[in-house]
Amino acid sequence: MLKRKPKELNLSDASPATPAAQPRIIPRSEHAISRSHISPNALRVLYRLRDAGFMAFLVGGCVRDLLIGIEPKDFDVATDALPEQVRRLFRNCRLVGRRFRLAHVFFGRETIEVATFRATSAPSQGDEPLPEADPEDGEAPELDDDAVAVAAEPVAPARGRGAAGDDSDDSAERAFDASGRILRDNVYGTIDEDVWRRDFTANSLYYNIADFSLWDYVDGTADIAARTLRLIGDPETRYREDPVRMLRAARFEAKLGFQIAPATAAPIPPLRGLLAGVPPARLFDETLKLFLTGHGARSFGVLRRRGLLQVLLPTVDAYFASHPGSLIEKLLLQGLENTDARVIADKPVTPTFLFALLLYGPIAGLIEAAPPERWHEVATILDACDRATREAQGRIAIPRRFSLGVREMFALQPRLEHPRGRRALRVLEHPRFRAAYDLLLLRAQFGLASADMAQWWTQVQEVSAEERARMADALTGEGPARAAAGPRRRGRRRRRRSGSPAPA
Repeated sequence: MLKRKPKELNLSDASPATPAAQPRIIPRSEHAISRSHISPNALRVLYRLRDAGFMAFLVGGCVRDLLIGIEPKDFDVATDALPEQVRRLFRNCRLVGRRFRLAHVFFGRETIEVATFRATSAPSQGDEPLPEADPEDGEAPELDDDAVAVAAEPVAPARGRGAAGDDSDDSAERAFDASGRILRDNVYGTIDEDVWRRDFTANSLYYNIADFSLWDYVDGTADIAARTLRLIGDPETRYREDPVRMLRAARFEAKLGFQIAPATAAPIPPLRGLLAGVPPARLFDETLKLFLTGHGARSFGVLRRRGLLQVLLPTVDAYFASHPGSLIEKLLLQGLENTDARVIADKPVTPTFLFALLLYGPIAGLIEAAPPERWHEVATILDACDRATREAQGRIAIPRRFSLGVREMFALQPRLEHPRGRRALRVLEHPRFRAAYDLLLLRAQFGLASADMAQWWTQVQEVSAEERARMADALTGEGPARAAAGPRRRGRRRRRRSGSPAPA
């Protein structure tokens, strides 16, 4: 790992990072990145671009992770090749994005993202992939149109000043809203300009496949060594360009354990309200990155401490603010820790269960607002789920398949807590049973459901069909003898005459 010089540790954290006109080039002998730790598919893309006469660099979070000894989850490439030129080099490539034109090169389940150097700042695309699918329904989470929209026809590229000597008007390719947020940026440039579109110094290192050197414009290697997260340029301006950078700062603080530099942290409280203007679909993506990539419990703590949960999920933050240290808060944190453990073990995770955890507090609050005798009625539970989901969707676009999943998980809780005879076994075949069962276990762990019933459902999944029947019969008081005799014969139901009144 690269070591920071002692005198550099005393640099003021209050000063924003400004890219140098020329990079500090760190030769292979002075850094720890080895090609043996780089995806073979990423190397194929880099080498083909190089062999075609283009510059080709690994860039972003993958370089950062390689330096600190973390295995990257994806690899991003930056080049001076235009998106259409990249597509011509790779048959397994398609162009995506409307705000930011990108090339995706596909190798089975791995996608290498290739971005052309840009002339101005632009929000980064992130450096973790979203979960590939919801195991409960086999569908991938919905993404922001800006991230996945495939253009039917290629768009003529625009070059910014300083790129190939083109001084043409770029106003059609670059657009901002009234708050300064970037709406579109397809003005291409050079690597010296591209560094400005990166967000944090730790994410702004370039690994050159031509000679395996590192190019560092912003003292990013020193910040990585000091485990400091610092925005490039004026922090307030950068947050206004893309408010999601505040969530990214929180995510990297939680994921990497880096400290946010004071000048980078200071504008977050006054500017966090800008997140309300971010498209809800994009906030859904960012929520998954915060909570479903192995550091969800820490992300929750950082979001609350930075005041960002108040903007991202206002009702969730309000519930925990009014119920500090509650059992439901402990349940949520334990559920997030369980999810983190599944991610680390490379087991599937689902947004359905995540939103059941996050919305548990608001749902419980709405149920408790009803008369106590109605708390366990399915209609009351479903109404609370629907209302809590609608309120959350004021900020986050929760796809219907996940909101319906949350609804079904909560609706199954009374059936799991109060099973009745053999009919109870039918719930084992319900597509949401496993998620609802996991929620029951969590509730029982904190005294919010019967521990005996949680143990019963655990045992009933482990025994034979015959033993299941005996266990179900025992719930009705009929006991093992009645179960061994087989099901009771039912009398023939008399057909009710047409027009006769229904039984009371």
